Amino acid sequence: MNASAEVMRLERFRDYLRLLAEMHLDRRLQAKLDASDVVQQTLLEAHRDVEKFRGRSEAELAAWLRQALVNNLANAARDFARAKRDVRREQSLEASIGQSSCRLEAWLASGDSSPSHRADRNEQLCLLADALAQLSADQREVVVLRYLHAWPVADIGNHLGRTAPAVAGLLHRALVHLRGKLSCLEDLDGVR
Repeated sequence: MNASAEVMRLERFRDYLRLLAEMHLDRRLQAKLDASDVVQQTLLEAHRDVEKFRGRSEAELAAWLRQALVNNLANAARDFARAKRDVRREQSLEASIGQSSCRLEAWLASGDSSPSHRADRNEQLCLLADALAQLSADQREVVVLRYLHAWPVADIGNHLGRTAPAVAGLLHRALVHLRGKLSCLEDLDGVR
């Protein structure tokens, strides 16, 4: 695969990785470090080390990139904290990102697990991450907290300093946008 094709292949995962990074970047670090910076570092390293990737499928590539993201998030937390490395924290972060990835996949899961269905789910997962990336920061945060972390609306309101009806309104507008975006993509898929 040539270099530009490899870059394009890795770039497909940018929004997916950013969503995972935003979900797991320590809130104390968010003022100092942007999730996009960690994702950029992850993709640069992946491009540099692509010959080390031994997988064949898109799912294996996603797992390889998630592991690189885990390492970069742990390194960033350690660098900012200037504390000794805590292996338990890294394992916890890895498990947490793995669980988030599973929750994202569960949104799109079907009963079939054939290679073609898994490839379709990976494609849908990237499309979902792309659509989420197009939401406003507030809308994206309430969707992530509600549907990926399973927080009650009242808890989201307390966390964000908003009323429950305000959170419900943000959720509603976000879901309308996501449905519109994802149905447009499905319509395009039918044309191919």
